[in-house]
Amino acid sequence: MNSRSLDDAFDKIEDVYDVRFSYQDDIINDFKITLKREQRTLNQVLFELEVQTKLTFEIIGQRYIIVYKLKNNTNIEKLDRILITSYLTKGISKNKNGAYQLIPSSLGGLPGLTEPDVLESIQLLPGVVSPNETASGFLVRGGKMDQNRLVWDGINMYHKGHLFGMISPFNPNATKNITFINKGTHPRYGERASSVISMTTTTKIENKFNAQLGFNGINGDAYIEVPIIKDKLAIQASVRSSYTNTYQSYTFEKLADKVFESTKIKNGDNPNNSFDFLDYNIKLNYKPNAQNNFYASVISIDNQLDYTVSETQSNETFNDRMSIKNSGYGLGWTKLWRANLKQHTSAYFSEYKLNYNFITSEADEQTSDFEKRNVIFDSGISSEIDWEINSNNRATFGYQYVLKDVGYAFLNTTNLAFILDEDKTVVQTHSVYGNYDYKNPKLFDIRVGARATYFKELEAFKFEPRLLLYKNLFKNVKLQISAEIKNQIISEIDETIISDLSLENRVWRLANGNEFPIINSRQVSAGFIYTTNGWTIDIDNYYKALDHITALSLGFLNPENSTFNLGEQNIYGVDLFLKKRFNGFNTWVSYSFNNSKSKFNALNGNNYFNSRSNVRHAFSTSVSYKLSNFQIALGWRWQTGKPYTVAVAGEDGLEFNSGINTKRLPNYHRLDFSSTYSFKFLKTSKLRAEVGLSIRNIYNKTNFISREYRGNNDFNGDIETIDKFSLGFTPNLMFRLNW
Repeated sequence: MNSRSLDDAFDKIEDVYDVRFSYQDDIINDFKITLKREQRTLNQVLFELEVQTKLTFEIIGQRYIIVYKLKNNTNIEKLDRILITSYLTKGISKNKNGAYQLIPSSLGGLPGLTEPDVLESIQLLPGVVSPNETASGFLVRGGKMDQNRLVWDGINMYHKGHLFGMISPFNPNATKNITFINKGTHPRYGERASSVISMTTTTKIENKFNAQLGFNGINGDAYIEVPIIKDKLAIQASVRSSYTNTYQSYTFEKLADKVFESTKIKNGDNPNNSFDFLDYNIKLNYKPNAQNNFYASVISIDNQLDYTVSETQSNETFNDRMSIKNSGYGLGWTKLWRANLKQHTSAYFSEYKLNYNFITSEADEQTSDFEKRNVIFDSGISSEIDWEINSNNRATFGYQYVLKDVGYAFLNTTNLAFILDEDKTVVQTHSVYGNYDYKNPKLFDIRVGARATYFKELEAFKFEPRLLLYKNLFKNVKLQISAEIKNQIISEIDETIISDLSLENRVWRLANGNEFPIINSRQVSAGFIYTTNGWTIDIDNYYKALDHITALSLGFLNPENSTFNLGEQNIYGVDLFLKKRFNGFNTWVSYSFNNSKSKFNALNGNNYFNSRSNVRHAFSTSVSYKLSNFQIALGWRWQTGKPYTVAVAGEDGLEFNSGINTKRLPNYHRLDFSSTYSFKFLKTSKLRAEVGLSIRNIYNKTNFISREYRGNNDFNGDIETIDKFSLGFTPNLMFRLNW
């Protein structure tokens, strides 16, 4: 073995000896090791590594190796039991509890991404698809987009993404850890029916100043970690901003073409138009002693749009104005009562505001103003006790109080102002939960838990049992079984109504116990995992049933019949994942089958029809290669088109006579590429740099991704068809500095 980075050496050792390393990235940075090519046992290899690096290697369960650096008064933190490391690539692992763990700073090459976009990285996992090509608009196991719960440092987040969802609203350089759960959910998590994406920033007290500065084709960002009191107090902060009002790159133009497709903005050339975003977060970590940890976290996400388009023939002017803001504040305290007993208490407040105006003027005189508002105030407090009874038994107990205050309004102003639709609802919830973990390597691992919630204003009580079973059937074959019940009180209304923009046409609303009941979800899954000699095969079958879902007639608001319909959804699916790693190459294939059917009262003759989220088949594959500081990745995606409702021209405009979602759009496919290279300017310098190039849709395939219908700005207007297409050939460049 020639001289190579310790990171590369770990990959090679994992392939040869069928083991898995677990470590914090910062302790292996900059290590170079040299081993002569000769036959060695695993223990002999680890001994050589200890000699050259002064690190400690501890073998757990004959297969897992924990790497750490011993220091005086250092506590070695127990890591989650990892089932599969480097799931898609380095930095993504699958734990025994079925959850995926993503470390953005460690992510290897992912096709189409020069930087580890927090939400787009998740979309490459089995069972996750994004039919509209947005970062936040993804479906998990056939569930709707609003059924995915996003949590940042314990704060519920509602923002859908920068540039109308094209970019994740969460800075990947500030995000240290991501937990993605699509089954076997721990009972501490409620509120959503499909998945949980929990993102956290650093919890370490850094004793040295660290900084990053980066640019790409859309935005620039900066990140710093500053020690204040050694081993006790430190602060981290990040800021990211678009520069599109100063310079519009080719990358931005391609994204804007997709975003503004089928709108008047597409043809707008007013130099005073603006479309920009800004996000920042600040976190203060305080550790007064070994038994107490405190943090205070702030996050802010802001998007602004102001576009004016003029039509000279009609002397009309159309002005789209939109402001979307989501700010959050969190406090946390972790108390170590005893070596095996700790308590975590936290509080948060999240505020989300959407304001949109579509203003029509004629001869410089305003003739109409369509206005849309959506406001969320979400706050809560929780406390959880974690008791490690012994090495094989663990119990968790907790309480949560949450207050949600949600309002929305659709207004239209011509000669007189009138309300198209509005609502304001407040719901308080009290939840208690418990969880018990039992681990027996000779028999099985089981986690059983339950969550009980009382919804005060709705006078409703919900009980949610959770179960996760893990068992080693044979040496390299594991069985996973899970079952869970969830309930959801906040969801989105898809009101595609009377505006030309129709980009943010979904607003959040709360269940009220009447026409908007609490959504109920039940899911069971079972699968096998096989790992050996660099091979990984993961297959999972699931069935999900949802009750009390709502939809507007035909998916858009008809002013003469804007009835909400109650219904149910049944989903059956299979997720299959296959990976092989060898000689620096990493290859994987992922396939998902999903059959999702919906039924609503008074729609489609009360018969089941294909859900809009029914992407029947989704296939993706990738090959990546890493050599020292250079990595490259190539990936291809293919999936069946979304179902849509057929409309035909009639005497009075479009008519819908063929049933709901009876046709499918053409199949979707695209090829993506990415490459990064990291280097030092001087061997003795702390300053490091990274450059990257990504290309989405290399062969510039025009994919037909959506067919929707919307009304015009008055009650007598016709229904029109809106077709949307995919992102074309889109390159992006990245440059980062670290010191």
